[in-house]
Amino acid sequence: MKRIFLISQVLMLIQTGMAQSSYTITDTGQTQCYSNNIAIDMPQQGQDFYGQDACFQEHSPHYKDNGDGTVSDLVTGLMWEKDMGEKITFEQAKKKAAELRTGGYDDWRIPTVKELYSLMEFTGQSMGEHSVTPYIDTEYFNQPTGDRSKGEREIDAQTWTCTVCKGGTMDGLATLFGVNFIDGRIKGYPLMKRGKENRMYFRMVRGNSGYGKNRLVDNGDGTVSDLASGLMWQKADNGKLYDWHDALTYADTLTLAGYSDWRLPDAKQLQSIVDYSHSPSYDGSPAISPLFECTQHLLYEGITDCAYYWTSTTHLDGPNPYERAVYVCFGHAWGRNPRTGDICDVHGAGSQRSDPKSGPQSSYPRFFGPQQDMQCVYNAVRCVRKINTK
Repeated sequence: MKRIFLISQVLMLIQTGMAQSSYTITDTGQTQCYSNNIAIDMPQQGQDFYGQDACFQEHSPHYKDNGDGTVSDLVTGLMWEKDMGEKITFEQAKKKAAELRTGGYDDWRIPTVKELYSLMEFTGQSMGEHSVTPYIDTEYFNQPTGDRSKGEREIDAQTWTCTVCKGGTMDGLATLFGVNFIDGRIKGYPLMKRGKENRMYFRMVRGNSGYGKNRLVDNGDGTVSDLASGLMWQKADNGKLYDWHDALTYADTLTLAGYSDWRLPDAKQLQSIVDYSHSPSYDGSPAISPLFECTQHLLYEGITDCAYYWTSTTHLDGPNPYERAVYVCFGHAWGRNPRTGDICDVHGAGSQRSDPKSGPQSSYPRFFGPQQDMQCVYNAVRCVRKINTK
């Protein structure tokens, strides 16, 4: 009876027009395939590394420069500022959005992290603290780097959003999420820095106020459909952890609910189901709808949490730009507090970072970078497929 009710619920949504997709997820732009450490020709199904990001091209980015300081995203229906101006505080940004009249419009707003992340393109590349190619289309958008004359790193060009990091970071600091289009990550950044209001870039947005809002339905068969994005998801991970190659293989060979066309989601697809109203530090829940199930793992001495979740997207960063892949944190984004050295949530539940694709399991986790991010390498998988395919 439960399954019949759920099916009738979906049918009713379709009949009333509510199931029409309003959350079109733009492709990451990645067209090159990679192994664990080199660029490769596109593999075929059943071959090693099949199912990675470049194997599927859907909703390619498509912009229009309106010639009035605005850029329209023809895929998402959002309109953006072409230029961000100088770094400002969050309070200054709220005032700017209210007063902004660029293009003759008066309904500008600070974007949510899901809105801003729609502009991320994983054709970008970085080299640690240095920019090689921005992770945003610079034909349409002006994207600065950090000002080295002021002691900043090139990657210190983060763009803030209005999305609050529930529970804060660094043991409770009030924090907003930002997207870094220089190093290709989502992280939480505290509102205060060294006793002063922190300053970041802001790119204001308008239009399609429904963007980023999921319409989830539990299908009663181990799957959850998002009627907004048109994607079907694996309700529960299988409780196992994989390196990137084996994660791709698992997804490609999965049969669930009668479907065999499952795949590892790309970075923007997986980030689309983050629920930023939840956080283990805030309400004891991972940053995802309670319709989903996340296995808890012993990740490190005394730390039990849901694992990071792999995506199919290679993150071009570091001396060998092919050896890392993107993951999304639904639990804590673990690292070390620079002030105390204690292990804590340094970037917030809902962050997007990357791990090495492979390595000896006995050697991980390790801690790396200024915030000593926890690198795990062996991560969880939640598979995806399109609703309208057989």
